Amino acid sequence: MTRKQLLIGLACLAIIAITAAAYCVFGSGWRGAGTQTVNRGGVTVTAYDRTMGSPDAPIVMLEYAAPSCPICAGFDSNAFPDIKRAYIDTGKVFYVFRVYPLRPADVAAEAMARCLPQNNYFSFIETMFSNQVAWDPEYNVPDVHGALVAMGQKAGMSPAQVDSCIANQAAARKITQVGDDAEKKYAVHGTPTFIIGGKTHLGPFQDLKDFQTFIAPLSSAK
Repeated sequence: MTRKQLLIGLACLAIIAITAAAYCVFGSGWRGAGTQTVNRGGVTVTAYDRTMGSPDAPIVMLEYAAPSCPICAGFDSNAFPDIKRAYIDTGKVFYVFRVYPLRPADVAAEAMARCLPQNNYFSFIETMFSNQVAWDPEYNVPDVHGALVAMGQKAGMSPAQVDSCIANQAAARKITQVGDDAEKKYAVHGTPTFIIGGKTHLGPFQDLKDFQTFIAPLSSAK
């Protein structure tokens, strides 16, 4: 799907949603690394990014993923918990998560996540990953909008709040721009894609050992 096609789909999804307030009702929460800007390994981390770990870690691990991507969901549930415990929680890796939208539903899901308080962002994304069969168009869900509303309710949102987030065109443009930048800066065309220490890894890491093998040349992370 091209970015132009994605934007057309977004317009259709916004029509389905209730055109309400122009801003999300839970507060912007668009903070990641606080006020500190990190720039290492060809990755510039800004306050918009969602992150885990210490900004002072020697390695920046940037993941581009899509909430509707089954392979991303598999990585999140299988390999990522071990990587987080061994490298992110121990201060060896600073993790940055960015959504690379594959379809309008990804933009809607990310807009919903961005409406939540910052400390609820990752738990909501994980919920979307683990419940893809309930809302993901890949699974031929007949009413994607209704399914997104149901997922929002799991996070404490009302239907009106979900629709307000989805209808926020400023948020949608920003989310789409992140995808555009991924293509221009890192030649990202699929998910998941990782940029770690200036190196690109296409596809998921299968397990902790696979990850360790990839970053072994980066001696400071050992």
